[in-house]
Amino acid sequence: MNDIPDPHDEFGPFGKPLFEDPSARALSRVGVVDVGSNSVRMVVFDGAARSPAYFFNEKIMCGLGLGLAETNRLNPRGRERALNALRRFALLAKGMKVSPMTVVATAAVREAEDGPEFQAEVLRETGLRLWVIDGDEEARLSAQGVLLGWPDAKGIVCDIGGNSMELARIGGGKVGQRVTSPLGPFRLQQVKGSQKDRQAHISRILRELKETIQPDHDRIYLVGGSWRVIARLDMERRGYPLTVLHEYRMQPRSLMETLDWIAAGDLAALRVRTGTSPERMELVPLATEVLRELIRIFKPKEIDVSAYGIREGLLYEQMPPRLRARDPLIEAARVAEATSARVPGFGKKLYQFLLPLFRNAPPERQRLIRAACLLHDTTWRAHPDYRAEMCFDNATRANLGGLDHPGRVFLGLALLHRYKNSRAGSRLEPLFRLLTEDQMLEAEVLGKAMRFGSMFSIEDPSAAGSLKFMPKKKVLELSLTPEGAGLYGEVAQARFKSLANALHATPVVRTAT
Repeated sequence: MNDIPDPHDEFGPFGKPLFEDPSARALSRVGVVDVGSNSVRMVVFDGAARSPAYFFNEKIMCGLGLGLAETNRLNPRGRERALNALRRFALLAKGMKVSPMTVVATAAVREAEDGPEFQAEVLRETGLRLWVIDGDEEARLSAQGVLLGWPDAKGIVCDIGGNSMELARIGGGKVGQRVTSPLGPFRLQQVKGSQKDRQAHISRILRELKETIQPDHDRIYLVGGSWRVIARLDMERRGYPLTVLHEYRMQPRSLMETLDWIAAGDLAALRVRTGTSPERMELVPLATEVLRELIRIFKPKEIDVSAYGIREGLLYEQMPPRLRARDPLIEAARVAEATSARVPGFGKKLYQFLLPLFRNAPPERQRLIRAACLLHDTTWRAHPDYRAEMCFDNATRANLGGLDHPGRVFLGLALLHRYKNSRAGSRLEPLFRLLTEDQMLEAEVLGKAMRFGSMFSIEDPSAAGSLKFMPKKKVLELSLTPEGAGLYGEVAQARFKSLANALHATPVVRTAT
């Protein structure tokens, strides 16, 4: 993901567009349904971008696996609710012309003695074929979901559902060793004895998993609704300013403090504060017990949250290899430019024009610069008074993969400065603390560079002139072509001077004769 393609290539660092490729267009609308132990969810992904766009997303908390460990059968009320949900989903899919839909069922249906009967009923009543996957396959698909949104992920994926918990090792873009366990909250509700007995039960199973998965202070990627609630509560305790869960990162010691805080807190009050459903919050105490032991036994160096899991893993399964290899951030930005910018394709020209300012930037910064150039004009329809902040909101809160929280704020701040010179007094200031002072200055320079380059020439700024930055001499030079001399009006002059000031450089303008 961090490799920078040859700039002399026909398509430069952005790569050849794949939108019209038949194998990519086949993914223009993909529908998946996940029939889990606790919830049944339908997601329809739209667009051929490497980063998933959620055209439709609906979840019903059915509790299909509630009491399974005790009765060995699906919960009757949960079964009825799940069937009703699947009837609705089948009709919605027909209306959206999504066919066929991939429908998978996990622990509850595969373990219940009436699981096959439920499968037959679903097919008969809805026409949907329910594919029951085993724990190994569930772990693989969840891990693929993490890789879809986090291509460089390396460590252990931990996916908790209602009746099971799966682990999978990932790295180098591949899924490795995987294992399943009965550590879902519904299962743990049936463990006899005291909390201490339950802790011993959890600890024993995790030590067995440790022997198989062989953790070595790996980063752990959390997948699943119960983990997401705990992460949201961690944000609440810390007063964290950005409540996007994807790529939210936690340190083990701090997370342990949050688990203590949850255990001592009023769950009803915490549920209201975080907007969590009663059904989900009911499972949180047991999930915290599992997570506490997971941290204690596996000793991870960091715990990260992935908003992508089995459903995104199913989408990843259908992608051609060359689409999988793409950077999800750049692909999402490319789609945004193609559908929302005034001049689609200008982002690449803007990047080439500004590149002399950022030649020494590391690869990770280069990709943020590329994304910013693609996104620089995608909110032009917004009211001018709110355009800058809307740019920031779009970057920080959009459903983007391959982008950590500091990266989101850097991208948002650069786009804010694309439309506005100053960030002082902004309502967004609490989010700026996710960046260092130097990073904020870098984002300001990028924003002001885009602010100048985007209006200097409508067609191609490189045809109007070229930039040269000499940091040791503190000089920013603009060499104008004969055409560019006519374009270098008062507004362009003011924006070039503002860019030079941000670089603490002297502006120099030369005109070709």
